[in-house]
Amino acid sequence: MDKEQERSIEEAWSKESIMNVEINIIERMIGCRTVEAVEAAISYARFLRMSGLSNDNYPLFLRLLEVENHWVIDALIDNKDPFLLLSSIQPNNYLILTAYKLLTNWHPGGIYPKTLAIILGVLQAAYSSPKDGFRIYAASINDVNNLGKHLNKELGQDDLNNRCILDILDRLGALAGTSDDAAVEQMARQANNIRTFFFDKRKKMEDIIPQVLLVKSDYIAKEIAPEKVFVTK
Repeated sequence: MDKEQERSIEEAWSKESIMNVEINIIERMIGCRTVEAVEAAISYARFLRMSGLSNDNYPLFLRLLEVENHWVIDALIDNKDPFLLLSSIQPNNYLILTAYKLLTNWHPGGIYPKTLAIILGVLQAAYSSPKDGFRIYAASINDVNNLGKHLNKELGQDDLNNRCILDILDRLGALAGTSDDAAVEQMARQANNIRTFFFDKRKKMEDIIPQVLLVKSDYIAKEIAPEKVFVTK
């Protein structure tokens, strides 16, 4: 093969074009719209878990949290406490922003409870010191509403996810009266108001959180099950 012909072939299939094909296939796999995609995504999640979480690959773990399939999430978590899955990653702007984006994208009841627990664990760690966490990422009223919408009043405060959400809201609410910034004050007051409405049986959550955010969904109804049984260990 002469040099010119070799160059022509390389231009047709450059590293960039091959990478684009690979990315497209991975995106289709993560979409979990077919049985084959679900099974491939389970294997991918297992591979990531066994590779180990690090500062270099944690965005891939976050990307998998978008998968609306609990078999995939179980392969990613294995027997680890979901609240602690990302605990080895120091809270940062990207991590917290992604957490709020996921909470915004998910409808109440429309996400696997363990997946929700992973994100709540991120925010609980981020706001362990409310002021420090707020310096990393300044939560807004919209963020607080999208956090609060995942409270399930019927399950009460003993539910683990409810308890974690209430704790995060409590920490954000503690910022009330600590700043001259009106946006901070409004956010903190809203966090406290959501907690109050949750505990007050006479009040409805739609009276404090925009009703459009409280439209419920069912994550199980959207899932496609794998046909093969996988060993996750």
